[in-house]
Amino acid sequence: MTKYKCSICGYVYDSEIGDPNRGIEAGTAFEDLPDNFKCPVCGAGKTFFKEIKN
Repeated sequence: MTKYKCSICGYVYDSEIGDPNRGIEAGTAFEDLPDNFKCPVCGAGKTFFKEIKN
């Protein structure tokens, strides 16, 4: 699974974990998050997230 990092604050969205505090189940791909998804730390939109290359 892929991870995405917020370029504003550094929060990492890990699709293996999801975001259970916001109702996003483990295994939810970043691409499948709603378009209005916001970083839970700083509030930045999806466009501010960049894929972390392994």
